[in-house]
Amino acid sequence: MTARNTVSTIVNPVGSMRVLSNREVSRLQDTSQKGLHRLFRQCALAILNCEQEGDDTEEIMEQFQDFDIRIVQEHRGLKLELINAPADAFVAGKLIRGVRENLFSVLRDILYVSSHITEDPRFTVESSTDITHLVFQILRHADAFITKQVPSIVVCWGGHSIARHEYEYTKKVGYQLGLRGMNICTGCGPGAMKGPMKGAYIGHAKQRTSRGRFIGLTEPGIIAAESPNPIVNELIILPDIEKRLEAFVRLGHGITVFPGGPGTCEEILYILGILLNPANKDIPFPLVFTGPEAAKEYFEKIDEFIVNTLGEEAQSRYQIIIDDPLEVSRVMRNGLEQVTRYRRKHGDAYYFNWLLQIEQDFQTPFDPTHENMANLELNTELPPHILAANLRRAMSGIVAGNIKEEGVGQIRAKGPYQLKGEPELMEQIDSLLQSFVEQFRMKLPGSHYEPCYEIKS
Repeated sequence: MTARNTVSTIVNPVGSMRVLSNREVSRLQDTSQKGLHRLFRQCALAILNCEQEGDDTEEIMEQFQDFDIRIVQEHRGLKLELINAPADAFVAGKLIRGVRENLFSVLRDILYVSSHITEDPRFTVESSTDITHLVFQILRHADAFITKQVPSIVVCWGGHSIARHEYEYTKKVGYQLGLRGMNICTGCGPGAMKGPMKGAYIGHAKQRTSRGRFIGLTEPGIIAAESPNPIVNELIILPDIEKRLEAFVRLGHGITVFPGGPGTCEEILYILGILLNPANKDIPFPLVFTGPEAAKEYFEKIDEFIVNTLGEEAQSRYQIIIDDPLEVSRVMRNGLEQVTRYRRKHGDAYYFNWLLQIEQDFQTPFDPTHENMANLELNTELPPHILAANLRRAMSGIVAGNIKEEGVGQIRAKGPYQLKGEPELMEQIDSLLQSFVEQFRMKLPGSHYEPCYEIKS
């Protein structure tokens, strides 16, 4: 294991988290299972390690096993003590401003979510309305809502493990979006999450847009493998992947999807499953799949999978645009204008999509144990939006087995997940996943990939 340079220092607060109660401090310093210290430490390390790109959570934690973070509680407020933190997060001995802001965003969201899920008896995960309300509260607490701003947030999905030419293409699309006044929201990591932000940043600069928004939505299970990129200026941590995905579609006004792996496929299945719900039939939601010419085969494979599993109605909910960043920006701009007119007509908020119906199948956290993965109902006789929910869970489990600390540990202990279902459907899934493997979309380029799943018909 290569030794890494580290720094130990005291960090002053920035943003809204300047004071904590004694109870909050105790929870953050509690190293027991019920405490928040382990979670806080892992997320903080991911923030501080943002200059390094990697997708192995265990390796990152091992490299900085001596890292620790402690609360320094004073009468005038709080400070953070960083012990053996990655030196790349510092310039001339001072913590980079953006890193410091994101560090206190972690503190803000971990405490808020803990108090509203763990300690609030009024909250129940059995209620779909409560789950949506919690997502709303987390976003509001993070000051993510600009109430009078017309729809302008484009969510960009895509893989962290993409080729250089694909990354360059994401920047070109982001640039065109930025020139047209659109803001960017991504999963906050590298690759297709970083490229659109970088391009839009230049587009905003040319238009002298001084308050461009680069929103990063993440969750504790994946943040170490996909550390926030340096462009993110609004970082928000949701408690799990399901609430993170709901935050994307409630906060965002349109979605652009770049090439990726199972995580991107999970996101595609999530939004299609929601749009296929009959209750959402008339709600405008621009959805574009795009990539350079070399990615044409990738999207043809995705398109084929969707048609063969979810049907032509699902196919009608998106456009595929190859190697044309300008056309992507035009389609998205026109789509956002439709969203604006629809929300104005129906009295829906610009800043949060209340009218979109999201069923509990898409909201309930899925624990990717071997038993749960094997018991997934994968059958084309299911209603398309329900099948989409189960396919999403399968992809979520594969993401966990690939890069999440707990999932990787389960695969090591019990072997690959077993996915079972209708033979023809399983062939479709196997073919799609195999194409991801062959195109090196399961891990970062140069990394050897051992499948965390087995397909059984």
